[in-house]
Amino acid sequence: MSRRKTFLLIAVILFVDQASKIYIKTHFELGQELKVFEWFRLFFIENEGMAWGAKLSDISSHINDSTAKLFLTIFRVFAVCGIGYWLHKSLQKPASKMLIISLALVFSGALGNIIDSVFYGVLFDGSLGQTSTLFAAEGYASVFHGNVVDMLYFPLFKGYFPEWFPVIGGNYFSFFDPVFNIADMAISTGVGLLLVFNKKIFPKPTTP
Repeated sequence: MSRRKTFLLIAVILFVDQASKIYIKTHFELGQELKVFEWFRLFFIENEGMAWGAKLSDISSHINDSTAKLFLTIFRVFAVCGIGYWLHKSLQKPASKMLIISLALVFSGALGNIIDSVFYGVLFDGSLGQTSTLFAAEGYASVFHGNVVDMLYFPLFKGYFPEWFPVIGGNYFSFFDPVFNIADMAISTGVGLLLVFNKKIFPKPTTP
């Protein structure tokens, strides 16, 4: 895969990701939901931590939320730099097209979420009870302390487990509960491709 096509793929994902986030921030209040279909909704939430909303401060009581957020954002920056370097080296040598696509997806997705974490706190004001303003006079947080914007929600199935189910019989369930964004989709797809096509991407050297 050529360098030009790789950069184009990254640019398109970043544009769609950021455009969707800016639209949601400036048109939805935090917690607002729009039902597109019964199984697909736009539901505006902000993720302060890692995947599924987990935070480093949840692991240790000695780390406050602000410090945990800073460490997480810095870790993300170093991680995306590492992925970017891997992608750069792969483009310099004959590498599997699937590897290039996978790394481009992960890189663009990670970079998209980093933009939120690093800059959104100073670019936007708060979204609680109001639609946010881009380039607000006063942001809702300092640099490196922004929240990641999530909005894609697919409650595909809802109902109750049959009574005969062990332990959880009769309990209410909903699938799929996590709310995510375009960047998350790119990361998940890239990682999925790396796992599914692992043998093709990383072929074992043939013995003479």
